[in-house]
Amino acid sequence: GPNGAGKTTTMRMLTGYLPPSSGEARVAGFDIFNDSLEVRKRVGYLPETVPVYPDMTVYAYIQFWAELRGLRRPRQRVNEVIEQVGLSDRRKSLIRNLSKGMRQRLGLAQAIVHNPDVVILDEPTIGIDPQQVIEVRDSVRRLGQNHTVLFSTHILSEAEQVCDRVLILHQGRIVAEGAPANLRAQLQPTPRLYLVIGGMEPADALALLHGIGGVESAESQGEGFSVRVRAGLDIRADIAARIVQSGAQMLELRPVAMTLEDIFLDIVGRPNP
Repeated sequence: GPNGAGKTTTMRMLTGYLPPSSGEARVAGFDIFNDSLEVRKRVGYLPETVPVYPDMTVYAYIQFWAELRGLRRPRQRVNEVIEQVGLSDRRKSLIRNLSKGMRQRLGLAQAIVHNPDVVILDEPTIGIDPQQVIEVRDSVRRLGQNHTVLFSTHILSEAEQVCDRVLILHQGRIVAEGAPANLRAQLQPTPRLYLVIGGMEPADALALLHGIGGVESAESQGEGFSVRVRAGLDIRADIAARIVQSGAQMLELRPVAMTLEDIFLDIVGRPNP
């Protein structure tokens, strides 16, 4: 969901950092209000801003969190998670000298050092460069092989790449949920076509398109036009025929594949700038 949808608030409640004002939720089988301590034992949490101590080394920081989590003789586990997040060559580095992407990976290490059942990550790719984004996403995919991972993002294409199941939030409510492919199939809005017309003024082309049966809307887009078609209809041949009959040229005509972001914007409307 977009900024302000309720993602961080939900995660803070699920991790025990924010008491809910009403309602009920369970994590790993435990009620977040009545069994808060049990929930915290079974959850690893990476907030949007990684809680770090700049004067600690990478190793000391993870060891510190391991001890806070009650691990006895945690040396082996500390080394395992440092390697797992790709910081083996920086184990002796001071945190103050790490890049934002490395700090995100360090935060990921503290979230999983106690081998939790559930790992909750609040927008872990914000503010890092494209290469680091790829590395964090790869880490999340690997985590998903052995843990339940709840991953928030306002970038829906990212959810599509990383997640097996997606929940779309808007104004604190779930407006859609399911596997990415299923969401596209179930929530596909009215079909869209993209076409490029030669030899006709844009205003005349729009007037022609609006006059074709089955066209719900048409608007200029780049060098061509985006056309919404009534669900269940295939009017590509009609569109091409009308354009050719008008004396113009049909230079391009193709269906537009819908992304989760397109579907989300179709459900809730475009946010105000």
